[in-house]
Amino acid sequence: MPVIVIANPKGGVGKSTLATNVAGWLARQGHAVMLGDVDRQQSARQWLALRPPSMPAIRGWDVAADAIVRPPKGTTHVVLDTPAGLHGKRLEAVLRIADRVLIPLQPSLFDIQATHAFVQLLQAHRRASEIGMGLVAMRARDHTLAFEQLQHYLATLPLPVVTALRDTQNYVQLAARGLTLWDVGPSRVERDLAQWEPLTRWLA
Repeated sequence: MPVIVIANPKGGVGKSTLATNVAGWLARQGHAVMLGDVDRQQSARQWLALRPPSMPAIRGWDVAADAIVRPPKGTTHVVLDTPAGLHGKRLEAVLRIADRVLIPLQPSLFDIQATHAFVQLLQAHRRASEIGMGLVAMRARDHTLAFEQLQHYLATLPLPVVTALRDTQNYVQLAARGLTLWDVGPSRVERDLAQWEPLTRWLA
């Protein structure tokens, strides 16, 4: 059962946007997907509550009588949305089960600083060679100084840059309805789907 972790200790970088859309793509492929939070804010659970029942199913954690959370029976793929400040025992627990780690970041000095330290931490982990790790630039705006600086920085890191996702209201509007890019007509989100193609190939 592949476990895809979306992680960056910096808050507000787009982890939940990335996690929900990864889960939406997997569900559209026909997989039995669980989207789970490792986050007190429970953003993913709140998003799942908005999701229309007519859409491809994405489930949350099963909570047993002993309060232990588990993937629902029959789950084939797990996507984990993680909190800001992820470190210590919680990070260790996530890395113990991760098959892939996607690290979103935005073109800002603060994101770059936080991500640099996090990448070093991941690279030093004993499972680093076993986990597929990749970076995703979020809210990217072509031909801006901030994005150019981000591209220069990403080129210095030992991890692949999987894709860059543009700054668009599509993600905001879809999230408010419990939807993903794969739940609406392709013509409406054509540019975004094109940017996701390298990411879906990487995940596949």
